[in-house]
Amino acid sequence: MHTVVERDLVLELVLSPEHSIPVPARLTYRSDDPYAVHISFHIGSEHTVHWTFARELLVEGVFRPCGRGDVRVWPTKGAGRCTVMMALNSPDGDALLEAPAALVSAWLERTLRLVPPGTESERLGIDDGLAELLAP
Repeated sequence: MHTVVERDLVLELVLSPEHSIPVPARLTYRSDDPYAVHISFHIGSEHTVHWTFARELLVEGVFRPCGRGDVRVWPTKGAGRCTVMMALNSPDGDALLEAPAALVSAWLERTLRLVPPGTESERLGIDDGLAELLAP
């Protein structure tokens, strides 16, 4: 059996330094996929945009800049509030999103209590699968 940790929140899609628009989103973590976080963006069309990347990347990005290529995450402060910036790049386009750091951190803490860092592989059942394959 697996557990799901979700959090609905509103991110800001940064269009320029002066202009951004709100984007409803959902953060999802599943204990049966312990290395990944999933973000679904509801962009006002019939299609939802989904991104999946390493939980470790988001955890580190709350404290310091990290990531390369398609996903980069970093903390920032502005107008008296702490935020987490996410730069997402794909062949279909790029997005710069701003998330409230307190909400992201609280959600991440729940995922870390559910599956502590370093115990992810235990959730995958790899040893059981290998034993079954190698059994005489």
